[in-house]
Amino acid sequence: MPALPLDQLQVTHKDQKTGRLRTAPALHPGQKADRRFVLYKPPPKDNSPALVEEYLERATFVTTDLDWLLALPHDKFWCQVIFDETLQKCLDSYLRYAPRKFDEWVAPSPEVADMQRRLHRSVFLTFLRMSTHKESKDHFFSPSAFGEILYNNFLFDIPKILDLCVLFGKGNSLLLQKMIGNIFTQQPSYYDDLDNAMPTILQGFSHILQHCGLQGDGASATPQKLEEPGRLTPSHMPLLELKDIILYLCDTCTTLWAFLEIFPQACQTFQKHDFCCRLASFYETAVPELESAIRKRQLEDSRLLGDLWRRLSHSRKKLLDIFHIILYHICLLPILESGCNGVQGFVEEFLQVFSPLLQEKRFLRDYDALFPVADDVSLLQQASSSLDEMRAAYILQAVESSWEGVDRRKALQATAPPAAQEPEGAVGTEEEPAGATSAPVWKPEEEQSLGAAAQGPPVCGVELDSLISQVRDLLPELGEGFILACLQHCGYDPEHVINDVLEGRLHPALDQLDRSLQRWAHGRRGRGAGGASRHQLPEPLGCSGGLCPGVLWRSLSLGCPGGHCPWGAWRVSVLGCPGGLPALSPPALILLTSSKQRQAPQKVPKGLLWAGGAVYGPLRDPHTGRDRLARPPATPRSPRSLGVL
Repeated sequence: MPALPLDQLQVTHKDQKTGRLRTAPALHPGQKADRRFVLYKPPPKDNSPALVEEYLERATFVTTDLDWLLALPHDKFWCQVIFDETLQKCLDSYLRYAPRKFDEWVAPSPEVADMQRRLHRSVFLTFLRMSTHKESKDHFFSPSAFGEILYNNFLFDIPKILDLCVLFGKGNSLLLQKMIGNIFTQQPSYYDDLDNAMPTILQGFSHILQHCGLQGDGASATPQKLEEPGRLTPSHMPLLELKDIILYLCDTCTTLWAFLEIFPQACQTFQKHDFCCRLASFYETAVPELESAIRKRQLEDSRLLGDLWRRLSHSRKKLLDIFHIILYHICLLPILESGCNGVQGFVEEFLQVFSPLLQEKRFLRDYDALFPVADDVSLLQQASSSLDEMRAAYILQAVESSWEGVDRRKALQATAPPAAQEPEGAVGTEEEPAGATSAPVWKPEEEQSLGAAAQGPPVCGVELDSLISQVRDLLPELGEGFILACLQHCGYDPEHVINDVLEGRLHPALDQLDRSLQRWAHGRRGRGAGGASRHQLPEPLGCSGGLCPGVLWRSLSLGCPGGHCPWGAWRVSVLGCPGGLPALSPPALILLTSSKQRQAPQKVPKGLLWAGGAVYGPLRDPHTGRDRLARPPATPRSPRSLGVL
């Protein structure tokens, strides 16, 4: 006999009062366990012992309760989810208050970080199970009933879905795509909710313009009352007020980008409200004013200004990414999938999106730097023989005119603005090009995570072990040495590493490493730099500047055919420092020749040193910030292996 879906299943149980057997639906409030879930509170910002202890105690309660919930059988789990209001309040409190990557954050203690990871995982697994209508052939819902249960009990709504994307999108994109896709598939009413939420989303941009004293767009701008004092522009408002605006903008942009990146099917709903045109208008109006406000504050807190500049640069990139995602999914992708048949509607949509933007010169220039418009127009010309060439040429001419007076090459280089020097450990910097009248355009491969440590020195000690453990918890087959190489390449962001490994997007040099590679133990001897195999670390040849003798290096080739490599074509990754002092930062700390190179090269660049099959380069002292030249050991292995130029 086939199993019935849970929404149709009846269960028989004994009445506690009468002792008689009674039949009731499997989904019934009486099946709910008497358990009270506590609300989540974020980790303390100052790491004071009392607050840390309070956080750990509360987080332990929440994690234990969620693990108990996940262990329940199918029917008991859903009775608890549907009828327990304290559970929904607990989950909602986590989505609202859990720290985002772009939040201001003080490095937590190892205990707090470990507890936050455990809680983060438990919350994600809970929502993942809540979005699954079929767990097995015997435990499932009928699709229509599942959609009604989600919608009528407010288990998911648009704000929750947005929070899920920004909190769990990085490192869990594939699972989250299936999860959000299943929610919208089983309950199409969420599309209507998203459509109804769009005016509120657009209103957020209007509020920023109004708060900055800038002209809003059309009907969204409210007239100023006569008795109301004049609104301050970003250049004249207090620094903390400017900070709140930029943080709000960063939050909004990152959340919308994360949602569209995970669920691009929402692009059509966004564009129904003319989102691309409004976004470009907001960009043209707000971004130059906010940048100018930061540049003019020469005498204020330079560290805070540097952080605000990076957050604003991050927001700019996300705004352009949002525009491109919508344009790609409503115009370009259908053209690529349809070939030459039935593409005229999509071509016309592309022209209609860009036609109102021809006066938005700053937006067109920045967008063209990341996503060249000429390439998209070329695609239209190849796909459609009936393309309106005059309109296409007009768009290209407007893009070209937006670059007048700006050097394209300089615009693609990041240099620091005068008032915003880079603080350590802050958000990835976007800086002003020399001689340009506009703000900079960043590199496309900019790190997405605002909390990444790619701009600061490498981490070490307990913190490094914690990062490695995060990766090994999900990918236990990877060796610590391989994980460490990936962390260094990805700016010590474990979620970035996990995502790249699962999606097969590792750098080719990392992909060539043995995935079981282990970290080198202190005092352990290898076969030497000349005899090291591809999966072993070369033996250290010496240190200077007070650096520990346990620093171990391995070179990563960046495209050297035949095992030979011209000077400077090697990349270096720190794979371990048992001595506890790996605080070395780019550029080019050390260069290693091929392991087969046993004779001195005919030519070594000036300022470098060849010894034992390795070429040593500038080594930066982490304490003084000065470059030192790494010296070979006092007694070389072979007199012929040492040649100083």
